[in-house]
Amino acid sequence: MDRVPALDEPLKKLLGGPTAKVMAEQLDLHTVGDLLHHYPRRYEERGQLTKLAELPLDEDVTVVAQVADARVHTFNGGRGQRLEITITDGSGRLQLVFFGRGIHKPHKELLPGSRAMFAGKVSMFNRRLQLAHPTYAKLGADSDEDGETVDSWAGALIPIYPACKGLESWKIAKAVDAVLPSAQEAVDPLPESLREGRGFVPLPEALLKVHRPHSKDDVEDARQRLKWDEAFVLQVALARRRYADAQLPAVARRPAPGGLLDAFDAKLPFTLTDGQQNVSKEIFDDLATEHPMHRLLQGEVGSGKTMVALRAMLAVVDSGGQAAMLAPTEVLAQQHHRSITEMMGELAEGGMLGGSDLGTKVVLLTGSMGMPARRQALLDLVTGEAGIVIGTHALIEDKVQFHDLGLVVVDEQHRFGVEQRDALRGKGKQPPHLLVMTATPIPRTVAMTVFGDLETSVLDQLPAGRSPIASHVVPAQDKPHFLARAWERVREEVGKGHQAYVVCPRIGDDEDEKKAGKKKSAEDEAEKRPPLAVLDIADQLTKGPLQGLRIEVLHGRMQPDDKDDVMRRFAAGEVDVLVATTVIEVGVNVPNATAMVIMDADRFGVSQLHQLRGRVGRGSAPGLCLLVTEMPEASAARARLGAVAATLDGFELSRIDLEQRREGDVLGQAQSGVRSSLRMLAVIEDEEVIAAAREEAVAVVSQDPDLENLPALRTALDALLDKDREQYLDKG
Repeated sequence: MDRVPALDEPLKKLLGGPTAKVMAEQLDLHTVGDLLHHYPRRYEERGQLTKLAELPLDEDVTVVAQVADARVHTFNGGRGQRLEITITDGSGRLQLVFFGRGIHKPHKELLPGSRAMFAGKVSMFNRRLQLAHPTYAKLGADSDEDGETVDSWAGALIPIYPACKGLESWKIAKAVDAVLPSAQEAVDPLPESLREGRGFVPLPEALLKVHRPHSKDDVEDARQRLKWDEAFVLQVALARRRYADAQLPAVARRPAPGGLLDAFDAKLPFTLTDGQQNVSKEIFDDLATEHPMHRLLQGEVGSGKTMVALRAMLAVVDSGGQAAMLAPTEVLAQQHHRSITEMMGELAEGGMLGGSDLGTKVVLLTGSMGMPARRQALLDLVTGEAGIVIGTHALIEDKVQFHDLGLVVVDEQHRFGVEQRDALRGKGKQPPHLLVMTATPIPRTVAMTVFGDLETSVLDQLPAGRSPIASHVVPAQDKPHFLARAWERVREEVGKGHQAYVVCPRIGDDEDEKKAGKKKSAEDEAEKRPPLAVLDIADQLTKGPLQGLRIEVLHGRMQPDDKDDVMRRFAAGEVDVLVATTVIEVGVNVPNATAMVIMDADRFGVSQLHQLRGRVGRGSAPGLCLLVTEMPEASAARARLGAVAATLDGFELSRIDLEQRREGDVLGQAQSGVRSSLRMLAVIEDEEVIAAAREEAVAVVSQDPDLENLPALRTALDALLDKDREQYLDKG
């Protein structure tokens, strides 16, 4: 029988059942290899202490500190005993509390002046932070040791591991000690030439140095190397996917001269921006090849992505194929259908009386359509009568058959999984070309990591006729008259015949309240009332500052028909002010809406604020966006709002957004799988690493697509894909 490779040994064998069980359940660590890749979060120098002054409430923490004093108190008439120990690190003090029989050992060991590592959950008692019954590990330096050991001991780095309940950092460190010898057998995934060319330490050495560094240089060497592993293996996976896609056959689609596209361009009342022309050229070049296009089109809200996508669809119809556009919601599908048929005019009425000879049919297909309309749409698709179909995921159902599907356009990628994309792909005689559109600006590094199997095009200039949006922060707490002025501005806009949005973080009824019952952070406690709610605000505005205006509400828990009705009346100008949740974030187009007031703006992410703001200023009148907040001037939240008010550049803002959020959130829910594979790599800071790894990966894959000569890299890839294939790579 073959010996199990050292790194695949189950932890149970080496560490015993109870520890292995906690590691598996709480930290998702099952094998020796998993534990070796559970890296320290940071390192304590023995002479240097964690700042007690910055402890977060309700979190499990590990601190290194010195005992300042220890006292035993009795209570219950002398029957109960409580040991209170104060520890200090120069920045602050913290109370430790032990009760009952548990006081004897700490009382004996934690004498004033002694140092130890303490771990526990930070709680608040009598308005002071404390750790109740912390576990601790004393740090040597007993007087009988000679001076030299004390010195070397003071300079050593103590690794602090991401811990969990029931497994403190030093217990994880002990477990790591037990498996560290196996690191010698770690198989190095980097090709030797690459490793030597870039001067990286071998993998076993990197693992040793990251867990048991002698110096900060050791940590740096290890981190650089381990970051590269993650970036490179991931980029190889993506490069192989792009390579495999490029081998697939597709029908080249070239627009016919004097055909539908030319007729459409001739009737456009404006000229395309340079950006639109350049991106269109990239897309048309891709469509003309015999391999499927895989392109991500990023563009600001209102940069004219729909126009670019429509021209690509017309080019495909010109060449005898069909194009399908997938939207995440019915409202959006209906809106795309409306705006595309309006833009095309008689060209969208192919085969109908008064339609153009060059025209084609543009059909809508959504889940809530009535049977007769649905049957007709399906018939038009299967006969090829309809060149363009716009719909929701209803397009993916088995019943939907195409005559010759040539192009799939997906709107708002992050709301759409790949299984759906592949199902649609399967409906072509050969794989169709694919264009993915997103209005969420994605920094280049994230695009390379998350959408790494797509080529990227960016539309970064706004078309002529789009008005600038002025944004201002309204500090309602510091300057209440600013808020009064905000409502006056809304009245003024309505007075000029325009409309306004008021956006709130919550709907405001009992269900919301229950959800909001989650634990609150200390910062929440400081300022907190629950976030402002649509129903409350609408009520206040109707009775107060916006009395007499036509005010309606819109939120996600309304019936679809009611939602559509409100949106239709708002678009038709029958509603002055729409008080809504973020349902309006994507795709609502009302050119007459010029003002937006975002309540509790600090509760929204930077990119979300930018998306919301893009709903105004879509017509010829300038837009106004007011960010209302009660946060104090010096807070991080105010700084973030200031950044949003200061620039309309979505890429700049998405960068700020990512820098301010934790790495784990960066890739969003849709790409959650990648989280388990990125332990060392920070997507924003490590831009150069990712870009360089991508180049190396492309070179390796083009020379050896199946990695036949790189068995170690194949193994690493299989490990990554086993874990994450379902979750991540296929989300691309």
